[in-house]
Amino acid sequence: MKYAKIIGVGHYVPDNVVTNHDLVKMMDTSDEWIQERSGIIERRWIKEPYEQSTAHMGFEAAKMAIQRAGITNDEIELIVFATLSSDYYFPGPGVKIQQLLGIGNVGAIDVRAQCSGFIYAISVADQFVRTGMYKTVLVVGSETHSIGLDKTTRGRTTAVLFGDGAGAVVLRASETPGVGILSTHLHSQGEHAEKLFLKAPGTGRDGIIYPGIEQDVDNIYPVMDGQFVFKNAVVRMEEAVKEALNANGYKVSDLDMVLAHQANLRISQFVQRKLGLPDDKMYSNIQKYGNTTSATLPILMSELWEQGKITEGKLYALVAFGSGFTWASALIKW
Repeated sequence: MKYAKIIGVGHYVPDNVVTNHDLVKMMDTSDEWIQERSGIIERRWIKEPYEQSTAHMGFEAAKMAIQRAGITNDEIELIVFATLSSDYYFPGPGVKIQQLLGIGNVGAIDVRAQCSGFIYAISVADQFVRTGMYKTVLVVGSETHSIGLDKTTRGRTTAVLFGDGAGAVVLRASETPGVGILSTHLHSQGEHAEKLFLKAPGTGRDGIIYPGIEQDVDNIYPVMDGQFVFKNAVVRMEEAVKEALNANGYKVSDLDMVLAHQANLRISQFVQRKLGLPDDKMYSNIQKYGNTTSATLPILMSELWEQGKITEGKLYALVAFGSGFTWASALIKW
């Protein structure tokens, strides 16, 4: 049986840093208010005239992951791209990655599972590797939130949370049992879809409202019941981590680290307490990037790898929760 092992990680964030103090100039808010509720200090937003995009940021992250994997672009046999902020309504950005990497006519799958998107994409890629259909798969999570946010006082409860960025990993087939992606676990609960959703495509890259769409803020900007999302997230994320551990015969104490989706520092801290994890087993970087949705986990993974905190032989749990509702986990032996 084949096993999918992560052999390369990479990430990319725009150079433009937007601090909480910058947001004070746009809306009625404060650094203290934002930090108290989310833990976020700054985030990255692409700058006008929007020369960057979801696909281009994903491409930069993919280049880094491929280089660190020590392979060539032509060795990629499949692309799985997770995002909720595609450059176009269709096609998805997976095909743009294929073009930008200059590789052959490989398959490109787009995954739309919002904050859980990266783990969903990892799960898809893992199945292709396990069956032996593909040996080397590129998985990307990338988001451009900044052009679709209501940056006024009316939209401050969501606008302050989100940032732009991308991350990527390269999976390669391995014959070694018990190493690589041990299992993935995917869930959804559609009855709560409208607790966190965007009813209609909001703004084009030029900031112009698309014609034909009712110009109501509840239609063109994200809507979120923050307290309801928070309460569900902390329950489901704890459940998902334990589900992955139980499926593989491990306990929480066996974990070297939990990599949690960076939606809100308070959610991560709550999950950490529920799992009984010390600080060195639950790392957060939302303070400097905000919520980059499908990109949070690969960005986090890439940074931890750079810092020498992800090493061979250690056990890591990935977990995410978000719009849909969707939630997911993965257990990885590096």
